[in-house]
Amino acid sequence: MHLVQTMAYAGETPWHGLGNRLLPGQPIEVWAKQAGMDWHVEASEVRYVAGKGSVDSIHDYPGQQVLYRSDTKMPLSVVSSRYKVVQPGEVLEFYRDLTKDSGFELETAGVLREGRKFWALARTGQSATLKGVDRVDGYLLLATACDGTLATTAQFTSVRVVCNNTLAVALRNASGAVKVHHRCEFDAAAVKRQLGITVAAWDGFVDRMKALVECPVDPDSVDGLLRRVLTYQVQEGRASVVSEQALANVRVLYEGSGRGAQLISSRGTAWGLLNSVTEHVDFHRRARSNDHRRDAAWFGQGAQIKQRAWDEVMKLMD
Repeated sequence: MHLVQTMAYAGETPWHGLGNRLLPGQPIEVWAKQAGMDWHVEASEVRYVAGKGSVDSIHDYPGQQVLYRSDTKMPLSVVSSRYKVVQPGEVLEFYRDLTKDSGFELETAGVLREGRKFWALARTGQSATLKGVDRVDGYLLLATACDGTLATTAQFTSVRVVCNNTLAVALRNASGAVKVHHRCEFDAAAVKRQLGITVAAWDGFVDRMKALVECPVDPDSVDGLLRRVLTYQVQEGRASVVSEQALANVRVLYEGSGRGAQLISSRGTAWGLLNSVTEHVDFHRRARSNDHRRDAAWFGQGAQIKQRAWDEVMKLMD
C-alpha cells in the first residue's frame, strides 16, 4: 500500500519508483498539476443525526468543521473551527521566488495519505564535498497536514549523494526548521525571514560535518552510543527498550556494508557512524512500505532517531 497518492519529480527516480517525471525548470503551475496538488482544502460545518429519519433530529456540532477535497469531495479530517488550513498550492507557491531568483530547483512534490499531508522539496544549490570524495547537497523541505498530525514545517535538510541518506540540517544549539502550528496563519514571507534563506545555516552545518569526519570513534564506544539511539517505548510511561535487531543492522552498515561506508570520510569516524544510522532509518528500518518508512524518516519516529544520533555524535567532539 502506498502512502504517496500523487507525486512529481525532477531528476532521479524517487524511492518508490512512481510519479510523474518533469524536466528541470518547470513553472509552479505545471508542478501543481503533475504533483496532484491542483485542488483546495474546503471546510464545512459538522452535523449529526440523533435518532432516525426526522429533519428535526439533525443537529450542529459547534466549534468543529470537516475538511474535504474540492475535487473529489473526499473528507480529510474533522478539526476545530479555529484550525488554520494551509493549501497544497501554498506549499508550492512558497518556492516561486526561490526558484526564480535564488537558484533553488524543485525536485519532488506530492500528496500523502489521500490528501491529508503534502510536501515539496527543493535543492538549494548549496553543496559540500568531504575529503574530496563525499558530496552532500542542501535542500529545503516544506510540508504540512490538514488532519492535525503535522505543523507546517519548513526544514533545511541534506542529502548525501553516495547513498541518498537524508539528515535535517541543525547546528549545535539551533535547528534549521521553522514550524507554524495550525492555530496560526501561515505567512510564507515570515517563515523565509525566520529561516534566513542565506548560506549561514548551511555553512555552520558543513563545519559540523567536517568536524565529524575528523572525529575518530573508539570501537568500544560504538555499542553504547547505538544503544542510546536505537530505543523505543513499548508503552507510554515505561522504560525504553533497545531494538537489538536494529542495532545489529546498523553495526553491519557501519563496519563496511553501508553505502559509502568505505569512503575515507566514513571509515572509523563519527560521520560514518551517523550515516549508518541514517541509512538504516531511510532504507532498512522495518515499515509497512517504502512510503511509510520515508514518511517516518522525514516527520515521525525515524526523524527522531536521526536527531538522537546527531545529538550523540556531537557529544563525541566535546
